[in-house]
Amino acid sequence: MLRVMAVDDEASALSELAYLLRQNERIEHVTTARDGLSALHTIVSMMGAGERLDGAFLDIRLPGLDGLELARVIAGLPSRPRLVFVTAHDCAVRAFELEAVDYVLKPVRADRLAEAVRRLSCAVAAAAAEEEDDTDVIPVELAGRTKFVQRQAVWYAEAHGDYVRLHTVDGAYLVRMPLAALERRWGGSGFLRAHRSTLVNTRHVSELRFDAGRMVLQVGTETLPVSRRHARQVRDQLVRRLRVTGPSAGPSVGPPASPSVGPAAGPPVGAM
Repeated sequence: MLRVMAVDDEASALSELAYLLRQNERIEHVTTARDGLSALHTIVSMMGAGERLDGAFLDIRLPGLDGLELARVIAGLPSRPRLVFVTAHDCAVRAFELEAVDYVLKPVRADRLAEAVRRLSCAVAAAAAEEEDDTDVIPVELAGRTKFVQRQAVWYAEAHGDYVRLHTVDGAYLVRMPLAALERRWGGSGFLRAHRSTLVNTRHVSELRFDAGRMVLQVGTETLPVSRRHARQVRDQLVRRLRVTGPSAGPSVGPPASPSVGPAAGPPVGAM
């Protein structure tokens, strides 16, 4: 069940919103605040005490720190609550920019708020599943010791016969495993085939561009080619991720004014 916060400077509106939230079977606890600074103070205090806060239902027009400013501050917090805007003004574009789960127009209808709670619940569950899934590790033997490489730390994997080389910010690690087997293991977790010899973690893709008519990806400090065979799938998946996570969190997609190539941190990627 969800633990949420409702924030509105109008006492009657806040009371009604809190009441409707408490009637929802998905909601376990509702905290309230009358302004942005009080809400931020409560959120930080809860985090410091180890208390969970899954979502915040924010009015936009708040005294002092308004709802949009509060949302930007919350976005920089670890384990931040998901956001739902509750406002008398259409804020679809700004809600998208701030990665809000939903926005509800005033006067609030119980059925519409219930839908927002459902979306919040789905977003929280998906994030929890992704966080749990990210604990997957691959053991790597290094001179008599074993290092555990977390999947989320891998920029990309490169095929070397029956081995794959896992490239991370800390270096590259050779593992006895075919690239196809690694793709089956990690394919549903944000990794996609960019080339017959490379599997890329889309979380670490910061740019997609065209260099001399060929698609390339900036992954960490590496610039990797995308084969023509995989170009459409790569672009479609990266654009889809950009729409889901929001422009601030997604890769830059499009042709740059001038290409830039990062330093190589491992052996060159095989020919296309």
